[in-house]
Amino acid sequence: GSGVILFFGGSDGIYKQPGMGSVQIGMDVVEGIRRQWACELGPLGVRVLTLLTGGIPETFPDAPEMEPAKQAIADATLLGRAATLEDVGRVAAFVASDRARSMTATQVNISCGAHGD
Repeated sequence: GSGVILFFGGSDGIYKQPGMGSVQIGMDVVEGIRRQWACELGPLGVRVLTLLTGGIPETFPDAPEMEPAKQAIADATLLGRAATLEDVGRVAAFVASDRARSMTATQVNISCGAHGD
C-alpha cells in the first residue's frame, strides 16, 4: 500500500548526444518503464520517479583519459558544474520522503541545467 521506486539516469526525451549508442536507447527505455509503472502502481500507493542527471563525473574512473568526458559534463550545464553523489543522495532522500508525497510519474531534474524543461 505504499512505497517509492526511484530510477536514476533517464532521458529528457529531446536531448540526444552523438556517440551514446545503445546507452541512449537504454535511458529512453527507463523513462518508458517509469511512466508505465507509475500508472500501474499509483493506485496501490506506490510512487515512481526518475532522478535525471547530466552525468556524475565523480563516478568515472580516475584516469587522465576520462578528464575530457568529465569536463564535457560540467561544460554542458548552465551552472558550470555537475551534480555530485551527495547532491543525488539529498534529492533522493527528499523525493523518497513523505515531504514529496504528491510527486509521482515525473522526473526530478538535477542536471544543473544540462537538460532544460
